[in-house]
Amino acid sequence: MSVTQQDYVAGQYAPRAEDYVTSLVHSSGDDLDQIEAEVRGRPDAHVLDLGCGGGHVSYRAAPHVASVVACDVTQAMLDVVARTAAERGLHNITTRQAAAEHLPFADACFDMVLSRFTTHHWQNMEAGLREARRVLKANHRAVFIDVIAPADPLLDTHLQTVELLRDVSHVRDYAMVQWVGALTRAGFVLDGVTNRRLFMDFPVWIARTRTLPAHAAAIRSLQQGAPQSVKAHFEIGDSGDFFIDVATMIARAV
Repeated sequence: MSVTQQDYVAGQYAPRAEDYVTSLVHSSGDDLDQIEAEVRGRPDAHVLDLGCGGGHVSYRAAPHVASVVACDVTQAMLDVVARTAAERGLHNITTRQAAAEHLPFADACFDMVLSRFTTHHWQNMEAGLREARRVLKANHRAVFIDVIAPADPLLDTHLQTVELLRDVSHVRDYAMVQWVGALTRAGFVLDGVTNRRLFMDFPVWIARTRTLPAHAAAIRSLQQGAPQSVKAHFEIGDSGDFFIDVATMIARAV
């Protein structure tokens, strides 16, 4: 029996579910503040948190909207999200297990779709975006947040390689031009982009995904032997800490 990418991701993240609830990188940030600003004042809105992971988008959105469906391929993540939501008194959060490419929801049933740091795990990014558009009402907004790959091939190769060594379920970080094209083909108009730089604390970064020691050593070897242009772009520190580019994309369904 073949294992799909969705099954593979779920298998990788099931043992780490608790880690993603407590992760400081995932539970805080200006991007979450921006999401909260987007949903504030929408008490009648029904929201989809697509690829919810540890549920941090859901926790921010829930106090401001009518309902949030936290959707993910990893049932263990959803179990933790359901428990955490109950502990926080966020009773309008429900969970649903599904892959982004095959959403079990009716057309145009959500007022907003939110998706943070998940697209790089999707087996088919464009299929997932088409599904996000299908379940979103026309002229309503979606927010997509993810790591953005550099346009330069040398920098892109370095990023994709260290991402895969760190997390073997990684598929791809996409460049901004790829995002714009994919969103357009899926039926979105890009209304705005906020770019940020995100600091990666190396020991925390590899601990969160329980990276194998051999893979962690390979990453450090690549960092140490990288051309100066790569070291400068990612601001690679002596201990392996570095920066990545992330973007918050506000898209409107057309």
